[in-house]
Amino acid sequence: MKTFYFFVFLLFPFYLINAQNTYDIQFPKTENERDQNCQSCFQIFRQKPKEVKFSIKREGNNLYFQTNDKKWFNTLFKNSGDGIAVDVVAKDRYSCDLESVVPTQIRGKLLKPVYASKLKSGLKPHDGNAFRVHVGRISDTDINKKLEYNILFLSNKSLCRYYVVYDLESYKWDLLDTGMYLDSLTYNTKQIKLTAKEGYILRSKTLKFKIPFEKNKSEYSQEDIKPIYDSLRLTDFNIKSINIKAYSSVEGSLERNIELQEQRANSIVAALQTFQKPTIKIEVSSSENWVEFLNDIKDTKFENLGKLKKNLVKAKLVGALSQEMEPILQYHRKAVLELELEKKNKYKTIIPNELIVKFNASIKAENLDEAIEIQNALFEKLKNKEISPNLLRRMEIPKQSRFVKIFNKNSAYRYMLNELQGLIVYNELLDLEKLVPKNGEVKYNIAAIKIRLWRFRAIDINETKLKNQIYALKNYDIESSLISRMMVNYHIIKAENLMRKRDYVNKDKSVSYIKNNYKKFYLSDYDYLSLAQFFSYYANVDMAVELLKKKAQSINIDEDLLFYYLNLTLVKRELTQQDDYRTILLNAINMNKARFCKLFNTVEGGGVTFQLLVDEYLRGTYCENCED
Repeated sequence: MKTFYFFVFLLFPFYLINAQNTYDIQFPKTENERDQNCQSCFQIFRQKPKEVKFSIKREGNNLYFQTNDKKWFNTLFKNSGDGIAVDVVAKDRYSCDLESVVPTQIRGKLLKPVYASKLKSGLKPHDGNAFRVHVGRISDTDINKKLEYNILFLSNKSLCRYYVVYDLESYKWDLLDTGMYLDSLTYNTKQIKLTAKEGYILRSKTLKFKIPFEKNKSEYSQEDIKPIYDSLRLTDFNIKSINIKAYSSVEGSLERNIELQEQRANSIVAALQTFQKPTIKIEVSSSENWVEFLNDIKDTKFENLGKLKKNLVKAKLVGALSQEMEPILQYHRKAVLELELEKKNKYKTIIPNELIVKFNASIKAENLDEAIEIQNALFEKLKNKEISPNLLRRMEIPKQSRFVKIFNKNSAYRYMLNELQGLIVYNELLDLEKLVPKNGEVKYNIAAIKIRLWRFRAIDINETKLKNQIYALKNYDIESSLISRMMVNYHIIKAENLMRKRDYVNKDKSVSYIKNNYKKFYLSDYDYLSLAQFFSYYANVDMAVELLKKKAQSINIDEDLLFYYLNLTLVKRELTQQDDYRTILLNAINMNKARFCKLFNTVEGGGVTFQLLVDEYLRGTYCENCED
């Protein structure tokens, strides 16, 4: 489920004013004049907590100023000349048919300002914790246009702040996945995608391979695909799914490049399907490899190509230049494969009741290896909803320490399937801990569940004791990186609780702890996104940008991560002007052109804002790729 928060970008231009009615608003001509007129307004904005949000909302023809903090609102609009005016901006101002966009201080049609008396008397509660007040109407002639609404903040009828409202897409953040110990540390299935460095539910794993291709050929080298063959021969796994990202070098026509890549992907899939009878689920994407092209020509004599539009680059990459650049281009033609494997299950066709009988017989015979294998087969049926969790109650397991792994797995897996079982499983594990007081896996699972129960306020927590409990895991051979991950989750929850209390100072201390410690352990793509969302949620956008910057420059970045990074950075002109940023933009276009173009829709149309197109660099990229 997606949520939205409002990010505001501050402008202080002294551009020309459109030839239109500006009512009684005074426009300072110099910085000194503005500073003198706006001293009080500036101070109120400087003291505004980062968590205070505001925006313009539209209902039909009516526009409303909306905020989440009534106290700040009343402080801002204290004197009779303090007020708001709305600038209604149409997207056609940034049309690709125009040679350039002339910057002006008022970008659209200025509505009549509303001052303190009417603002305060008209402010009403709205939609839970919000407050809003009517500030203007859209004319009937403009109602069907693509519109956005900028805010002029006035002090003594003088313009002090001009805001463009950006609607940045976000997701409800989650804790980092600390996993649970089953046979080994096993992570939940909430990753954005699976990667070879992570653990997975039960007996799944992934393999990653890179297969190069020769120019204009769709056949792969047997030598290049041999590692895949060897890996499959040496395992008792079936391929559950294949994700293939096929890349062509950038020279030649786009249509031919995509055609070649699809042929290459299909040839690989056909070869791998011969290894098994179960049908492989396939996901294929094809694109030109602009990312590595732009990265690899840096600091070479071909560097100037990176400043040209894509069609001009293609026009130059013919004949002698193409041959000269072949040592670079040859590495850009490849397919990146990610195979999700699932262990072959010899108990798959056995009915559940018979599996329980076999399990109990294995326990009685103390054949723990077979018992664990049957237990995993039952878990697989649970995951596929073929059986009820209540069936596990028919397992006859003596309450003895040698069976602790089976008890631990039963409880932990029930929790992983359904977090609503958290409190029940937590108490089961506490009881199991009495039987094996020095078992690190049980203690780890207890701490992992306890953190989540704390987050949802299902149990009372002594923060000091919980912190000591987490650090004590090192005495039971739990890796320090896992302890660091738990402590980051500890501070994520602590920040949330402090935020609820409006204790912003200590909340910021917990955020700083997270920033200083997340590099101590491996982050999955899901973790990257969760952390970036967390930082953004608490108005620390710069931290989110720093976290994702290197990932955004990689061709293997997850699509959601890349577009989240764009959401955070498109509004920062100092970043969009950097040479590296073009690489990031073209990476996004290759991954999902429609999604990229949508960023420049109206806020109401699901975009960040079309006013990003005031940036000529972004406008050029948009017009080159999104407008015919």
